[in-house]
Amino acid sequence: MANSYDLIIIGGGPAGLSAAIYGGRAKLKTLVINKGTIGGLVDTTREIVNYPGYIQVSGPDLMKDFKKHAEHFNVEFLKEEVISVDFSQEEKIIKTKKGKELSAKAVILACGSEPRILNIPGEKTLRGSGVAYCATCDAEFFEGEDVVVVGSGDQAIEEGMYITKFARKVTVIVLHDEGVLDCNKVSAERAFNNEKMEFIWNSTIEAVLGEENVEGVKIKNLKTGGSSELTCQGVFFFVGMIPSTHFLKDSGLETDKRGYIPVNEGMETNLEGIYAVGDNRVKYLRQVVSAAGDGATAAVAAERYIEELNYFNSNIIQSDKKILLLFFNVLVNESLEFSTLLEGLISENADEYKIFKVDMATKKSLAGKYQIEKVPAVVVLDKGEEIKRLDCSMDKEQLKSQLS
Repeated sequence: MANSYDLIIIGGGPAGLSAAIYGGRAKLKTLVINKGTIGGLVDTTREIVNYPGYIQVSGPDLMKDFKKHAEHFNVEFLKEEVISVDFSQEEKIIKTKKGKELSAKAVILACGSEPRILNIPGEKTLRGSGVAYCATCDAEFFEGEDVVVVGSGDQAIEEGMYITKFARKVTVIVLHDEGVLDCNKVSAERAFNNEKMEFIWNSTIEAVLGEENVEGVKIKNLKTGGSSELTCQGVFFFVGMIPSTHFLKDSGLETDKRGYIPVNEGMETNLEGIYAVGDNRVKYLRQVVSAAGDGATAAVAAERYIEELNYFNSNIIQSDKKILLLFFNVLVNESLEFSTLLEGLISENADEYKIFKVDMATKKSLAGKYQIEKVPAVVVLDKGEEIKRLDCSMDKEQLKSQLS
């Protein structure tokens, strides 16, 4: 089917593109769906100097290289917005705003997150030209300059202190009365003792000033109602991030209270065949290099899942014999001994049964599907349907009676 894929990746930032490269290289029919410009937030970054192999590169140029690499492996791209998903079946269904319905065996969610926007004049037009949302990404480009930080939570104060390593002065705009910050007490104390940090209390920012680059900000005092202007060359907004996971609301996917998706080391979510990477997942570091690593990990995990799924469908479900799914672990002698015993019994019933060995170390999705926690374990299937489980503690004669 034209709209059926092995792997669909929702999101075209560094995590999604990295996953696409690995998916395409593994010969998976892979599609990247991205509603905006390829690159996500990275596309708004003027310069990147901490991505391995690139001493200095712009965000858009780096993402063009990522996309070109993915296209080399025959990855397809679709500029569309996903509005709903159905992850309840083996074939995952994805619907777009323009009415397309697509299906895939596995889906990687790389939809990222967006800084919370205040929508004040100048904020959007000067984004990437002095307006920034990531100190780790952009602070060094304000060496010796004056910077304004908007926000007083942990992220704002800690990132503001990081910016002081480069900037001449950092002025923090705070909504609250003097001395009151929303961050933890340790960070507040460190910030108050930082000679390069200043605070403007009981205030909010009304506008970012400048034509081509940031030249200053307009500040409103919430108590007096008066406005003033402050000259600066950069404005960092730290008023929160919003994960782009709203379209997943009724999918059964687990998220935390902020909307971020928890995953395991294989980037697997709570739903089989669904993975989450990059800024939309719960994680410690949100950088291009860590996002790329997420994407690679998820694509490899998805490839193995699809391989298991294909084998299961072609060799298990379509088998004309009853299948004994034998779960074992090469490190557990008991499971190896039982495997030998069972193979001997089945040789006597070769017309009725067929053994399919499942190594718990490499086929974790099958173990999860049948909720196997201890080996050895045997699930008996007929046409793909479970009909019973064998008691692996029994001796040879007792097992023979279970199979009769």
